[in-house]
Amino acid sequence: MSGDAATTMPMRRLGPSGLKVSVLSFGSWVTFKDQMDVGLAAESMAAARDAGVNFFDNAEIYAGGESERVMGEAIARLGWSRHEYVVTSKFFWGIHDGPNTRNTLNRKYLLEAIPAALDRFGLEHLDVVYAHRPDPHTPIGETVRAFSDAIDRGWAHYWGTSEWSADEIRAAIAEAERHHLHAPITEQPQYHLLHRTRMELEYRRLFDDTGYGTTTWSPLAGGLLTGKYLDGVPEGSRAQRGAFFEKQLTSGEHDDKVRALMAIADELDVTLAQFAIAWCAANPHVSTVITGASRPEQVVENMGALAAIDRIDADVRKRVDAVVGGPARWY
Repeated sequence: MSGDAATTMPMRRLGPSGLKVSVLSFGSWVTFKDQMDVGLAAESMAAARDAGVNFFDNAEIYAGGESERVMGEAIARLGWSRHEYVVTSKFFWGIHDGPNTRNTLNRKYLLEAIPAALDRFGLEHLDVVYAHRPDPHTPIGETVRAFSDAIDRGWAHYWGTSEWSADEIRAAIAEAERHHLHAPITEQPQYHLLHRTRMELEYRRLFDDTGYGTTTWSPLAGGLLTGKYLDGVPEGSRAQRGAFFEKQLTSGEHDDKVRALMAIADELDVTLAQFAIAWCAANPHVSTVITGASRPEQVVENMGALAAIDRIDADVRKRVDAVVGGPARWY
């Protein structure tokens, strides 16, 4: 039930920009440095690139900056030319203690944190820099201008938001347009079969009005949508890495839904994980689905989702709605 791993990787424009990104991408959250050293990271990134992935996601906060360092060293080891890939990072939480280095999007923090990230990556620029969360304590105009100035200084080509509300995104776009600054082009929201409302309902008019892009994360709900937690906690799984993951993944709250979704995936001859990833990618408002893995074999398994995207027809969507419920719709 692995699907057709040889399916050609589609490319989609990232929001209103001309930047093209692979519909499936690769991220480093909770794996780089914590589970993967540079060698294993390079092998996994190579497997993703072999499948057609060109978009690689990161964040300053991941492993306290070490995830960026591991990814940068892996890219150098692989010898990729800079034009071959898109690499991103996100900023807000900070990695140094202090009033201007934690939970902020003020100008001082951003214009110091972004070049520091470039040093860790060993790169001259990032393709997209994100505001990792909204900051209600910094004027939106200050944040917009700081990101715009980072682009003007050549540190990034574009900027985006992550887990911002539709109203907050609209405010940032309006501020940029008002002052002729670089506007954000993409949002990075959580999106999976059990978390649909923001992507499919709240952002609907935003997508229609602005063409805003999305680089969605957690298509497998942290592993819940693989089905591996239905019979307890496997050795070495994410649920063993802390109370947050254990409570989220082993509560049993969604077990009946997961089993029903697994039955749909079985009928489509794909794994539940592939089906869950394909569901996200089938949404035309998704620019790219960020996948994760702790070894190259998982990367290959995830890429098998490509073959399932076209199998999500009206009948499958109706059956999914019956299982997970909710008011959300993108079709």
